Amino acid sequence: MSHPPADRPSGSETVTTDGPSRTPVPEGTIPVAVALLIAGIATYAFFVIGNDAVGGDEAFEPIVSLWFATFALAPGFFLPLEQELGRALAHRRAIGQGTRPIVVKVVRLAAVLVAGIVAVILLASPLITSGYFDGEWIMLFALIGAFVAYAPAHLARGICSGSGRFRHYALIMGSDGIVRIALCVVLAAIGITAVGPYAFAVAASPLVAVAWVWRRGGLVTDDGPPASWKEVAPNLGWLLVGSVFAAMLLNAGPITASLLADESEDAFVTRFSYGVLLARIPLFLFQAVQAALLPRLSRLAARGEFDEFRAGLTRLLLLVVGVAVVGTSGAFILGPWAIEFVYDAELGSATLAALALASGVYMMALALAQAVIALQGHVLVALGWGLAVASFVIVTWATGPELFRRIEYGLLASSITAVVVFGLALRQRLASGAEPDQGSVMEAITDLPLEG
Repeated sequence: MSHPPADRPSGSETVTTDGPSRTPVPEGTIPVAVALLIAGIATYAFFVIGNDAVGGDEAFEPIVSLWFATFALAPGFFLPLEQELGRALAHRRAIGQGTRPIVVKVVRLAAVLVAGIVAVILLASPLITSGYFDGEWIMLFALIGAFVAYAPAHLARGICSGSGRFRHYALIMGSDGIVRIALCVVLAAIGITAVGPYAFAVAASPLVAVAWVWRRGGLVTDDGPPASWKEVAPNLGWLLVGSVFAAMLLNAGPITASLLADESEDAFVTRFSYGVLLARIPLFLFQAVQAALLPRLSRLAARGEFDEFRAGLTRLLLLVVGVAVVGTSGAFILGPWAIEFVYDAELGSATLAALALASGVYMMALALAQAVIALQGHVLVALGWGLAVASFVIVTWATGPELFRRIEYGLLASSITAVVVFGLALRQRLASGAEPDQGSVMEAITDLPLEG
């Protein structure tokens, strides 16, 4: 299959293919995998530097709350727009049509979405500020700023992936964390200890790479025929529902802890969040590996080679199980040492192992969900993540008096629920003979909810 150069900024967007089963995504998986690893490392560095700069766990707790709220909201609402934009652009490139009308339509939709969510945040601002940010109004405005800033970042990524400019895509994804660390280091070096400037470092970081890529011509598109909503967003509704629920579940632990813990537990909320981040190390690594593995599975499914598809998916899931077992065992044995070494904090082996196990099961759920999306099971994926969130709420509410133990049980139960639903959904899609199209394949490969 021949493709245009990955970062070509010229107006031409036509591609040729040697068959309908091939997809324009695989050549971009290595840059995306590298970007995911960079983003993961940058996350840990920001927490270490920021905590030290503002004066410790208790002072850093508002930043922790902002962080997990941002990465529940922004990917939840904007990742589906990125996916549908990339899918629609790739389709037009394949048939030799200009893509600018698609971009204009999705940008308008994103503007409406941003305005609506910001309006809801402002209407609920007294409750959010008092109940979640402990009265810190600066955190609320930083949350709004971050939400607004991630809209152009996700749209730019959709343009880059749909246009075959995967190095630009990876640059936008990976440089976010690097810019954030650079801003954090500068603030710390000049002696800033107030949390506000560090909060706005989180908010502003995604815009730098977008501006650079735009100036380099990486977001150039050609004129083309008018775009209909059917062409732009055939699966957007279900993708949006599933994405919001998946992002909520991924960040549910620290958000719930911030909402329900009393003021005397602020320092422990921060330490608990450190545990969540450490438990995500296998998930960061797996998503990077998965970005390189999924295209082959998608090509097999697109060719109708379902026996090979099942075998490849089985190997992928066995890899998830192995990573989960190693991660959980490592968290129990080495976790307390690791969290003290990295964050100079204390957290018990049982807590770290429970968080790692929940993260490992979430990995399996994510892999299954991507396979179901590739087989055009968008409705089933939205249903699965919704049931998982419901199970988190029920289990966290119903189990025992100890807050953080209840959250751990809730996280594990919700991930198990998602695995069961997606496993049944995948079995149903395969049994029905469902075959993916190019759009569902791209949506599956770009379904990477872990960013923060």
